[in-house]
Amino acid sequence: MKIESQLEKVSRFQHLELVANQVVEGFISGMHKSPFHGFSAEFAEHKVYNPGESTRHIDWKLFARTDRLYTKRYEEETNLRCHLIIDNSSSMHYPELQANQNFYESKIGFSVLASAVLMNILKKQRDAVGLSVFSDSYEYYAPEKGSDRHHRMLLSTLEGLLKVSRKQKRTDTIMYLHQIAEKMYRRSMIILFTDMFQSEDEEALFNALQHLKHNKHKVILFHVVDGTTELQFDFDNAPRKFIDLETGEEVAVFADTIKEAYKKEAESYFKRLALTCAQNKIKYVPVNVGANFEKIITTYLVDKQSFG
Repeated sequence: MKIESQLEKVSRFQHLELVANQVVEGFISGMHKSPFHGFSAEFAEHKVYNPGESTRHIDWKLFARTDRLYTKRYEEETNLRCHLIIDNSSSMHYPELQANQNFYESKIGFSVLASAVLMNILKKQRDAVGLSVFSDSYEYYAPEKGSDRHHRMLLSTLEGLLKVSRKQKRTDTIMYLHQIAEKMYRRSMIILFTDMFQSEDEEALFNALQHLKHNKHKVILFHVVDGTTELQFDFDNAPRKFIDLETGEEVAVFADTIKEAYKKEAESYFKRLALTCAQNKIKYVPVNVGANFEKIITTYLVDKQSFG
C-alpha cells in the first residue's frame, strides 16, 4: 500500500483535523496549561518607582548607578505568532509505507500530523499561524493569521502534502530558508520540519538556519529521519540497489561493506547539527519517524511546557 492509500485512512478519521484533535485532547487531559504562551513581554522604558507599588520590576542595577528607584515598563505581547516550514522534497516521502503502517510513519507524514497538532493547540489560544512549503521551488506560503477559514485552508494544504509526486524533487534548502527568514518581519516562533539531507555545503546550510533567528525569532528544528535505515543503515547483506530519491542516481552495494563507515559519518553529521543548533539557541528535536508518534510529540510538548 502506497502513501496515496494512506489518505483514505485519514479520511476514515474524518480528515487530518480529527486525528490531530485526538492527540491534543489526550495530551491536554493530563496537563493544566498549554505548552505555548505569548513571548515574554519586551522592555519598553523606565518609570519612577512610586511607594506602594510592587517591587518586582525595580531595576536594581540602575538604582546602584543613580541611587534612585525606577521600575521597568514592558510592552505585553499577548498573542504568539507561529510559522511552520515543511520540506516537501522527494526524500521527505521516505520510507515507502506498507499496508499496516500509518501515514505519519513517513517523514512527510510525521511533519504533516505534527504541524496539525501544533496548529490545533495554537488555535485554542487564538494565536496566528502561517505556513511555508518548499522543495525545488517555494511551493506554498501563507502569512500568520488566526481565523477559522485560514486554519481550514492550512489543514487542506497539509493533507495535500501526503500525495506522492512522481516528479523527482530536489531541495534548495539554503535559498528558501533565507527567503522565508526575510519574510518574517514580526517576532515569531518558527518551526521547521526537514531531514537536513539537502546540501554538500554544510556551512551555508547552517548559516541559513542561523538566519531564521534574526529579529529575535524563536526557532525549533524537527529533524525527521528514518532511524533504522538512514541513521543505523540497518539492511540485510543481500546485494541492493540504492536510489537517490531526489536525483535518481543509483548505486549497487552490499550494505555490510559500508555500514560502519556510513553510521560513523551520519552520527558525526547529526552531532554537528545538534551542536550548531545549541550554539545558536535553536531548539533541536531529533525524530525517528518509525517510533511512537504520540510519545515523540508529547515529550516535546511536556518539555515545551516545562522550559518554554
